[in-house]
Amino acid sequence: MMQNVHLAPETDEDDLYSGYNDYNPTYDTEELENDTAFQQAVRTSHGRRPPITAKIPSTAVSRPVATGYGSKTSLASSMGRPMTGAIQDGVTRPMTAVRAAGFTKGALRGSAFDPLGQSWGPAPPLEARSEDSPEEKIRQLEKKVNELVEESCIANSCGDLKLALEKAKDAGRKERVLVRQREQVTRPENINLDLTYSVLFNLASQYSANEMYAEALNTYQVIVKNKMFSNAGRLKVNMGNIYLKQRNYSKAIKFYRMALDQIPSVHEEMRIKIMQNIGVTFIKTGQYSDAISSFEHIMSMAPNLKAGFNLILGYFAIGDREKMKKSFQKLIAVPLEIDEDDKYISPSDDPHTNLVIEAIKNDHLRQMERERKAMAEKYIMTAAKLIAPVIETSFAVGYDWCVEVVKASQYVELANDLEINKAITYLRQKDFNQAVETLKMFEKKDSRVKSAAATNLSFLYYLENEFAQASSYADLAVNSDRYNPSALTNKGNTVFANGDYEKAAEFYKEALRNDCSCTEALYNIGLTYKKLNRLDEALDCFLKLHAILRNSAQVLYQIANVYELMEDPSQAMEWLMQLISVVPTDSRALSKLGGLYDSEGDKSQAFQYYYESYRYFPSNIEVIEWLGAYYIDTQFCEKAIQYFERASLIQPTQVKWQLMVASCFRRSGNYQKALDTYKDIHRKFPENVECLRFLVRLCTDIGLKEVQEYATKLKRLEKMKEIREQRIRSGRDSSGCSRGRRDGSAGSDSGQNCNAGSKGERLSAQLRALPGTDEPYESSSNKEPDASYVDPLGPQIERPKTAAKKRMDEDDFADEELGDDLLPE
Repeated sequence: MMQNVHLAPETDEDDLYSGYNDYNPTYDTEELENDTAFQQAVRTSHGRRPPITAKIPSTAVSRPVATGYGSKTSLASSMGRPMTGAIQDGVTRPMTAVRAAGFTKGALRGSAFDPLGQSWGPAPPLEARSEDSPEEKIRQLEKKVNELVEESCIANSCGDLKLALEKAKDAGRKERVLVRQREQVTRPENINLDLTYSVLFNLASQYSANEMYAEALNTYQVIVKNKMFSNAGRLKVNMGNIYLKQRNYSKAIKFYRMALDQIPSVHEEMRIKIMQNIGVTFIKTGQYSDAISSFEHIMSMAPNLKAGFNLILGYFAIGDREKMKKSFQKLIAVPLEIDEDDKYISPSDDPHTNLVIEAIKNDHLRQMERERKAMAEKYIMTAAKLIAPVIETSFAVGYDWCVEVVKASQYVELANDLEINKAITYLRQKDFNQAVETLKMFEKKDSRVKSAAATNLSFLYYLENEFAQASSYADLAVNSDRYNPSALTNKGNTVFANGDYEKAAEFYKEALRNDCSCTEALYNIGLTYKKLNRLDEALDCFLKLHAILRNSAQVLYQIANVYELMEDPSQAMEWLMQLISVVPTDSRALSKLGGLYDSEGDKSQAFQYYYESYRYFPSNIEVIEWLGAYYIDTQFCEKAIQYFERASLIQPTQVKWQLMVASCFRRSGNYQKALDTYKDIHRKFPENVECLRFLVRLCTDIGLKEVQEYATKLKRLEKMKEIREQRIRSGRDSSGCSRGRRDGSAGSDSGQNCNAGSKGERLSAQLRALPGTDEPYESSSNKEPDASYVDPLGPQIERPKTAAKKRMDEDDFADEELGDDLLPE
């Protein structure tokens, strides 16, 4: 074996690695573009001739082996590959240790140098996919089913439940077609069960979301009964939820327990949630003992806030005080599992750290922590308010116990809120002194609690009209917390009560700057602008408030009132219609709308709304007055009688209503009833001039003997009337004039003149619109009653007419104008 091994002579001092850095112009690539022979070899087969290399031995046995000591002969590789070392001066360089990967000598023999593979020609074209093949059709249909399921889920998340259901149904239809096609092509075990499960589950969920509970239960049954679907038994929880919505509590508990049996014990969290559903269902059925057992088990295994609160409700329902206390302590001890707020405070002035803290201050994790903390505080506060009145002899002692327990827990800051709730409970019980004393305890606490207590105290004193105390505590609340919108609103209210509307508006604006959702401040600033007669700004405030509180009756009324002040009755009526749609039984809104229609001349619509207002509140004098005048205008005096009789019951000291009743009887032709009514009025109001005049008139027409008696009384009253007129002309003040109106007749001259500005005793526009009465007698004369006077009732009793009394035939029931300030002279 050593015959082919030649050791390098020690006397040879030539460098074995000489020539490696010699530059060969053949490998000059910069001139290849200008080399005509090379370009021709690349483009044509000219360069495919075998290269001129050393002779390759035919076998590996006869190959001389090169060694590291150098060999004077050229050697071939074990694969017949020529040596990499070039022969220079009869001395060979050592060959490389490893041959190139994938390089074979078979590729060298008879092949030209073609490193880019250009001699192979273009690659064959790809095989066209057959669109009509069954596998391709199945693949496309399966893709379409998946897309429909995704679209259904997206539509459900966007709130479009109908579209989600349609997509789910379409996916179910296509999935059944897919199953039939796959059964024809492949074996049944190759059916995509996951796709079938997702389609059916999505369809059942969409049925449930659309409250189609029967269809949802049928679809869930298809999934649950199919043994090929693994873990389908847990869907019985969904079926139990549907039965719970249907108030079928027995079946809900049954399915919850079936699901609980089919879920392994390793899934502890899911089992706890199912047990919580079972406990809630027991509470709804009134089985509090069973519900307590479920919640006690949950609180012992994995305590949480909901289970703790429900446990308190269960013990509250059965009235167990001691267990309520223990359950409240368990609720307090539930860990929140959130980090402290210290990590959001920068420990140094490092800008990078500050940027990181600023970025995480309001991220999703921080928001989740806030929501969990707010939920815990809500449960604790609600539970404390629930059990405080029952766990001790009085609610105050119960609140004190809850406060002590909270102070010893991780919710220390809730103790002050419980104290304030204690004061609010005193308010609900109308024990204002205790409420004030409780709130005054916070004057030395920290600024937040002090501001809350002072705000409530300011509110209390404002309700009691003690504006000085209200202003003092409002100042204390504002100074304690300048960014408290409630404190600023209360301060604005006290300033508003003192009449300083501009300053009140500034406080309301500051409250809005601190909290743009403070609806109280926005409402109050609208009222302030109304007081300042800045109607456009007031309307803008109320419209903004309407965008926040869509169905607030107060806001709708204020908008309508502003439009009315702006003399835009159409808009006012439109907003009042919206108000009536929110509060259809509000008599004031109905009467207001009737008044607007009346001012527009639409009597029929006005009558409709006035009548509705009267139906809901039959004691409104203005509405009664309008309805009576409407029936008089429409010549239905009999119907007007019932309204004026009700008015006389409401205001029995007002003679005008009883006179109106008598006039309606007389106008309708019932003279005997009218005479009896006038006599009754005369007994109650013997100094009423109008009553005596009509008594004289009726007695004369009928021919009664009492006419002389009534005429004598009438003369005496007219004499008194003249004396009063002389006193007025002599300079008696307006107050004496008012007394004369009250003591004298309702139709005297002095009453007319003095009551021209009396707002409370004027009749409505309908009565004022009726034509005035001429005096049936010359009241200043001493003549006896003449039998030839004209009766205002018309042709019921024929009498000769005189020129002076001719207008009485044309009088449209002038006797209704019986107000002191309405009778013309």
